[in-house]
Amino acid sequence: MNSKLRIIAFCCNWCSYAAADLAGISRLVYPPSVRIIRVMCSGMVHPEMVVHALGRGAHGVMIIGCHPGECHYIRGNEIALARAEVLAETLEDLGYEPERFQLVWVSSAEPERLVEAFRQMHDRLLRLFGLIEPDPAAAGGEAVP
Repeated sequence: MNSKLRIIAFCCNWCSYAAADLAGISRLVYPPSVRIIRVMCSGMVHPEMVVHALGRGAHGVMIIGCHPGECHYIRGNEIALARAEVLAETLEDLGYEPERFQLVWVSSAEPERLVEAFRQMHDRLLRLFGLIEPDPAAAGGEAVP
């Protein structure tokens, strides 16, 4: 059932998409649930695109852009951040769990960071949808043998 999980990742052409390319070249493995969509800038991802993806069956949506101050379009990631803040409230109003959306900053030289963000989102969604049991040790509890 884990293979049915779908995560849409809108990746900035200049940083996160390049990091995804480098991850592939480096043979880093990330969950097959991730579907990458290349956009020129994270600031170009309109909130309606996120809502549309969730409405069409995506379990989670990520917008992955350049680190603040490193946007090739000067303020694109600032626009993405402002939209993400509004989007978090909007998603709750529409009945979507806020854990289903994430904004991440990744440079082109950080494929490991990108892969880790994919894994964390994948694991969070598996727990959210009850596809795996939460790890009690991670919550500060005792692990059950």
